[in-house]
Amino acid sequence: MLTPNERLAALKRSQLERDDETDPNGRIYRDASGEIYHSVTRILKETSDSKAALEAWVARLGEERAAVERDTAAERGTRTHNAAEYVLRTAKKLGEQTAKKKGSLYISDAGLECVPAPLTKWAIKQALPSAPKVGFSANGYRRSLLGWISENITCIHAIEFSIHHPAGFAGTADFLGHAKGKGPLIIDWKTSFNRRSEALLTDYTDQLGAYSLGLKHLTGIKPRGAVIVVARRAGPPDIRDLSELELRGAESRYLERCEQYFDKLASGLST
Repeated sequence: MLTPNERLAALKRSQLERDDETDPNGRIYRDASGEIYHSVTRILKETSDSKAALEAWVARLGEERAAVERDTAAERGTRTHNAAEYVLRTAKKLGEQTAKKKGSLYISDAGLECVPAPLTKWAIKQALPSAPKVGFSANGYRRSLLGWISENITCIHAIEFSIHHPAGFAGTADFLGHAKGKGPLIIDWKTSFNRRSEALLTDYTDQLGAYSLGLKHLTGIKPRGAVIVVARRAGPPDIRDLSELELRGAESRYLERCEQYFDKLASGLST
């Protein structure tokens, strides 16, 4: 029988085949038996209360300018994510190597292998100077996010892990670990020039609910909460902490949104 660590390690690579061509409405995934899964973010987009606001924003700017704005934000987010991913992967490897030499690795009550918090924080600080640089437009976001990681992450379990669920969705979560000694937590990195609306924050929390559902389904690991870290161009990031109870609520909402999404999809196919 596989341990929680072994089941989590298996999520480093997606167990699904990604398909960006078949469905003109967005990305889908298939498993070995041909079962189809729709992306977590696609389901969120199609069931979001902020969809009307987004359409109004596009109408106000015009399609061309809105596309440029979206591409710029996406590139900024990708570069910031890449810097965080590099730091965390490097720190995880360095921390585990050092902990094994010292004989200080231990298994948490969630059944996951842990590097002691002081050693994790040391490893992160060692990794920071070599993190990938970004362009001027993304530099403040990079500084904001890496600063939060350095100050708050105390254990690293997984970075960029893939999930799917029988409700019909699949996606990739940013991080599983401990922050300020609490965990395991699912943590999602975002970037934003403006403060996020409540509707968009609800989308973000429900996204973490989806990742939590997939993680539990595939590994049996039950996150004890979640964090949304929204890096800003200047200053510290905006933080939204979710308790374990709030995360369970986000799971329920996401399943309801899945039902809404697939009902809408079935209705469209039948007309």
